[in-house]
Amino acid sequence: MNEHDLGLAHDLATLRSRRRVLALFGGAGLAVLAACSPDPREPGAATSGTSVPGSLAEIPAETGGPYPGDGSNGPNVLTESGIVRSDIRSSIGSASGVADGVPLTIDLTVLEADTAAPLAGAAIYLWHCDRLGRYSMYSPGVTGENYLRGVQAADDAGKLRFTSVFPAAYSGRWPHVHFEVYPSLSAATTAGGKLITSQLALPEDVCRTVYATDAYTASGRNLAATSLATDMVFRDGYDHQMATVTGDVSPGFTAALTVAV
Repeated sequence: MNEHDLGLAHDLATLRSRRRVLALFGGAGLAVLAACSPDPREPGAATSGTSVPGSLAEIPAETGGPYPGDGSNGPNVLTESGIVRSDIRSSIGSASGVADGVPLTIDLTVLEADTAAPLAGAAIYLWHCDRLGRYSMYSPGVTGENYLRGVQAADDAGKLRFTSVFPAAYSGRWPHVHFEVYPSLSAATTAGGKLITSQLALPEDVCRTVYATDAYTASGRNLAATSLATDMVFRDGYDHQMATVTGDVSPGFTAALTVAV
C-alpha cells in the first residue's frame, strides 16, 4: 500500500529556520519545505519539534503516500478550478461522481508551533480514500473522479473545516486522512511552498462503530488485521495525530485536530 516518501528526509533540518523567515515576511510566495526535528519524549512517541514554554509540539511529518494528487506523483488536482471548497464529497470539473458513506466533518486548527499563535491564511490540502478504500484519480474504477480532495484556508483563529465521509480501513493501514499544509491559498493552488505533509489518525472505537454498518463490511475485517502499533506510519507514535471524534453514525461524526507547524 502506501510507501514512505524517502525524499522528505533531505529537508528535515531546514524547517525551523525557514519557518522563522516565513513569520517575518508573512508567508507570501516563500517555498518552505516540510520538516520536523527530534523531540526527546517517552519511548515510542512520534518524532516532532522540540517544545519550549509557550510553544506546541509540531505535527510529525509523514509520507503523502502513493496517491497524493498534488502533481508530485502523477495527476495534480490542486490547479483544478473548484478545488478550494469545504464540501469534498463530490468530484469537480468534468467528473460527476459523489462519494457516499457515514458523514464526517473534519475540523482542523493550524497554529504556529513556536508561539501557539493561529496561522491565519495558511491553507490545507486534504484527501483520503472512499468507503471502499479507493483513492480518486488513482484507484481502478475511480481514476476519472477527483472526489474526497479539497483545499481550505484558515480563518483568523487558524480554523478550517471539511465536509466528507468516513474513510475505509484498507489492507495494511490504520484508518487515516492525509493533508498538506501550505503558507497561503495561492501557494496551495500552485502546489508550491509546502510546509509539511502529515496524516490524521481515527480512533479505534469510532472506527469499529462505523465499520459495523453494512457499507463498510470489508473495513471491519481490515481493521481487525492491523493496529496502531504495527501501522507503517503511526507505529512510531501518534499522540499529535489522533483526532478527537464526537457524534454517531446518524447524523455523522466530527473529527477535530490541532496542527502545529
